[in-house]
Amino acid sequence: MSTQPSPAPSAPPALSLTERRKLATQLEIANAAAELFTEHGPDGTTAEAIASRAGVALRTFYRYFRNKQDAVAPLLAVGGERWRALLAASEPGAAVPTALEEAIAEALAAPDEAAADGLRQARGLLRAAAEDPALRAVWYRVNQDSEEQLRPVVARLAGEGANPLEVRLAAAAATDAIRIALESWAETDADVTGPGSPADLAVRCLRELMGGMGVLGTRQRGRQD
Repeated sequence: MSTQPSPAPSAPPALSLTERRKLATQLEIANAAAELFTEHGPDGTTAEAIASRAGVALRTFYRYFRNKQDAVAPLLAVGGERWRALLAASEPGAAVPTALEEAIAEALAAPDEAAADGLRQARGLLRAAAEDPALRAVWYRVNQDSEEQLRPVVARLAGEGANPLEVRLAAAAATDAIRIALESWAETDADVTGPGSPADLAVRCLRELMGGMGVLGTRQRGRQD
């Protein structure tokens, strides 16, 4: 892995007032959908009910989302956005497995009740997705999008000499580690912290998936020394 520093990705432009309002509306709809899915399940929830709970017109709902399952995509994606930002803040040239592990552990931690509630909300959605193929498809799409957005972040950390295939594998492994950890946790009644928590499971998954992955793997040092 190259240790030469690479330019940090430029900060995204600030959102306009209109864009912030649109994002706020999307999140209100998403939270309403998540509440109703948890209370009644996807089959017992309609787009009309979601719009009513969010306090928007039905046409506004369809302006942002194609169907009721799609409405929760912003909530399912927010965790990935947070941990990519944490990873992007790592120093260029840092050991990729270590940087991934630290970012995942911090992103899935529950340092306060708001973070804990967010994880519990994700648990409810993943339990609902187990019985609803359309909701499951949204979850898989969110993970695929997250993996694609993660690749340039991993590439920057790995440096110019990194193999593109291994960068892609590292991004896939990290994304799947989080996905599998959250899905496995959702099947249990484990707490949001401690053994069996999302952070605990995700770190364990990442270590297993990346253990033998060439120059990006955790065994790199042992093979070279």
